[in-house]
Amino acid sequence: MFRKISMGVICAAALVTSSATVFAQAAAFGSAAEAKAMLEKAIVAVSADKAKAFAIFKAGEGGFKDRDLYPFCANSGDGTINAGPPSLIGKNLKELKDSTGKAFGEEMAKVAVEGKINEVNYMFPRPGADTTPVQKTSFITRVTDQTCGVGYYK
Repeated sequence: MFRKISMGVICAAALVTSSATVFAQAAAFGSAAEAKAMLEKAIVAVSADKAKAFAIFKAGEGGFKDRDLYPFCANSGDGTINAGPPSLIGKNLKELKDSTGKAFGEEMAKVAVEGKINEVNYMFPRPGADTTPVQKTSFITRVTDQTCGVGYYK
């Protein structure tokens, strides 16, 4: 009897520990809902004052840097990236391809429609030292003369 109770306690403890680990890993990354909410907030900021919004995005202030979530924007005309990862600022969004050769930047430019949020799937490294590309989905829209988005990693 004591042995059955002990085994039950040990199994329950193992289950709680593994559940907490899975939850902690999930909480380390942003979700689809959080990415979409950040894009909606970014739309308001860019619409109000584009230059100020880009400065806030770059600084990661105002909730515009949350774990692996961040907004990015590029000029809808010439494709110049104005906000996003520092390594991409000044580059042309329309020329970006992922590790599989997919022209995801061109697709983003095509699906960006003011007042509508679309999705683009591609491979892209998470922020940080590891440059291994992973599956990413970005919510994309057009805000004034900008193609803007926020992506989450799967």
